[in-house]
Amino acid sequence: MTIKNTQKNPFRPRPTLLSIGLFFSSALLSMTALGASERETVELQEVEVKAEKQSDTKPVKGYNAKRSTSATRTDTELVNVPQAITVITRDFMQDQSMQSIADAVRYVPGVQAAQGEGNRDQLVLRGNQTTGDLFVDGLRDDIQTYRDLYNTDRIEVLKGPNGMIFGRGGAGGVVNRVSKKAGWDPVRDLSVSYGSFDHRRITADYGQGLSEELAFRLNAVYENSNSYRDGVELKRYGMTPTFTIKPGDKTEIVLSAEYFKDERTADRGIPSFIGGDNSNLNNRPYRIKDYDKFFGNAKLSPTETETVAFNAAISHAFDNGVQVKNSTRLAYYDKYYQNVYANSSVTTANTLQLGAYRDETKRENLINQTDITYTAKTGNVEHKLLAGTELAAQDTTNKRLTQGTSENLTGSVSADNPTVSNVAFNATSRNQKSDFTVAAIYLQDQIVFNPKWQAVLGLRHDHLETNYTDLRTGNFANINVTNNLLSPRAGLIYKPTTDSSLYASYSTSYVPRAGDQLIGLTVSTQSFKPEKFINKEVGAKWDINPNLALTAAIFQLERENVLAADPTNTGNSILLDGQETKGLEVGLSGKVTDQWQVMGAFTLQEGEITKQQGAGNSAILAGSNLAMTPTRTFSLWNKYQINDMWAVALGMVSRSEMYAATPTASQSTLLPGYTRFDAAIFAKLSPQWDAQINIENLTNKDYALFAHNNNNITPGAPLNARATLNYHF
Repeated sequence: MTIKNTQKNPFRPRPTLLSIGLFFSSALLSMTALGASERETVELQEVEVKAEKQSDTKPVKGYNAKRSTSATRTDTELVNVPQAITVITRDFMQDQSMQSIADAVRYVPGVQAAQGEGNRDQLVLRGNQTTGDLFVDGLRDDIQTYRDLYNTDRIEVLKGPNGMIFGRGGAGGVVNRVSKKAGWDPVRDLSVSYGSFDHRRITADYGQGLSEELAFRLNAVYENSNSYRDGVELKRYGMTPTFTIKPGDKTEIVLSAEYFKDERTADRGIPSFIGGDNSNLNNRPYRIKDYDKFFGNAKLSPTETETVAFNAAISHAFDNGVQVKNSTRLAYYDKYYQNVYANSSVTTANTLQLGAYRDETKRENLINQTDITYTAKTGNVEHKLLAGTELAAQDTTNKRLTQGTSENLTGSVSADNPTVSNVAFNATSRNQKSDFTVAAIYLQDQIVFNPKWQAVLGLRHDHLETNYTDLRTGNFANINVTNNLLSPRAGLIYKPTTDSSLYASYSTSYVPRAGDQLIGLTVSTQSFKPEKFINKEVGAKWDINPNLALTAAIFQLERENVLAADPTNTGNSILLDGQETKGLEVGLSGKVTDQWQVMGAFTLQEGEITKQQGAGNSAILAGSNLAMTPTRTFSLWNKYQINDMWAVALGMVSRSEMYAATPTASQSTLLPGYTRFDAAIFAKLSPQWDAQINIENLTNKDYALFAHNNNNITPGAPLNARATLNYHF
């Protein structure tokens, strides 16, 4: 018997289970043959067995991920998780030439990217906007900034609140980046890309085993690009060294550090234009084709974020079956942005107002999590038990400067020349700091009753303390708020077959009054309960074949304790159970055939305000649609491998119309729906070289991509292309 390993490396740890299985198979064959030889002579043919080991530096191949630890904090097959989850794999990111979170969520049902004022990632998950529900390797990474994907192996998007796993926030779900990891399977990749609007980018990924116990990996990126938007520039660079240490078969230590800097122009797009009746209702984007016009001043709108982070994770399996994992993240963030932007709609006289401010934020995060797992049986029922703790401290300082007493600049400007030459940021509109601590404990039981029925039950208690200080002269205030929150989770799973499941689930999460950036407390809001989010979901998952998965979920997400102005008593605030999103999500990922790969997403949803919030012209009326929540979205990417050398791909991204902001009694802006087509061609030039060309917006469609509010709307990019050359050495 000849055994061939298709990935040879002298420093790679031996695949123990595979070796044992093949050893016993060989031994069994030998004993059987020996026994038979006493009776007769049997001539056996030589058998060749090929077993490809799983790569420890590229654990997921293709578009379809099979497992995740994020949703349950244990290594679990996705088909057995009672929650809607979409995984954007490294292969899919590379095929699409993705470089941002916003790029990735185009193919995630139930999720939209928002503008984020041109200085940060901002997402809308099942109708709920967030800038803070972003994680890296299960640990919170919540500063308002843009995240690059150069060191990301895959992106896991978990839909619906799940406070039991992630704690505070996660109103509509969370996004978790899984980092690239050092291993013994060598990685030696260099990529260079150039494209439209002077896109210039280079990435490097190098790693290998240094000994049987130690592996090293280094990822780095540098980009210096312009934009289809006049005056908008981007420069970013970073590096992440990672070490994996395996002193024995049962212990693993992963250490990493990151330095990353993002510098760009804060582009808040274009305004809307007012209707002929001067009502400001159902406004539309103003001159969506005019890419050469910057509303405000591009040179006075820089934004920079510097990130320095250290990560450590150690896991150990004890002989009695207990497994322990401890993870720590220490991160320092230093961010500022300054912007001059459109602050009103364009009037019938072709004029508008501008706004401007400068914002500075520093944050230090120290987060530690410990998970203890143990598998036990009570009779025929199997339990995978989890007990864990999370301790976190987040210290934030924030300062905002304006010209005079308001962000509104005096006077109006012509929409034909919508700019100002100078702004003096000479007044402090806010100066604040927040010290936020978390002490949490959680328990979970993944129960297997029999081959057909499973359940997931969990409960988390969070003790949150917020110490908020307003540092402005004459406005000094110190506010201390303590919250004790219980977040349950329950899911029931029925498995018609081993590769399919039907499930029903219930989960909750909370957002404290300090908000997802922890600086939203005021004297008037400190006593109000945190917002509560309740998700009810039924769904189905089916692994059609080992490389193709189909998922579907029907959900209802309710938002309680919404803080709103009292419509019957001006000046007072009240809490309302006043928002609901319900809908259907469908996802498809993987290989249809050996040559054809797909990634698809479909959403049908309805998000609305269920009770009036506020009074007068600013009132949000019952029945109003939620911001950035289209009724329908659809995306589909097809890649076909023609032969060993050539492959082609065609994609479509489509959505229905949506509101730029939740409409009020006096203002609303509609972003028309659109359908965009993308394409790519791939060439394997040699074992070391491959290339690809990605083309976006094949039909040169004019459309509104997303928005921040009624008058900060980002036009979608026109027809553009990007070429990438990859060298594997």
